[in-house]
Amino acid sequence: MDNIASWIWVLIPLAAIGIAPFKMWLRLKEKQMDSQTNLAAEKSAQYAQHMERVEERLRVLEQIVTDRGVETAAQIEALRDRPRTLTDVSAGNR
Repeated sequence: MDNIASWIWVLIPLAAIGIAPFKMWLRLKEKQMDSQTNLAAEKSAQYAQHMERVEERLRVLEQIVTDRGVETAAQIEALRDRPRTLTDVSAGNR
């Protein structure tokens, strides 16, 4: 029993000394997690900005299509399909 008691007095200071590196490791892991969180937040903000630009472009395209865009495209195609006359070519109309 004396042998175990003497070892306890040795193990207690060793445990106290071993806590310091563990605390340092915990601080390092906390900093790593903070860094990863900040990086994820930054990427999320960039993605949100990108999606806003894509949505704005989509709104413009929707507006073009719904605001006579189809009719305009049909008119352009009709002009392309129309046979050219000699007067059109000499006048510079294409």
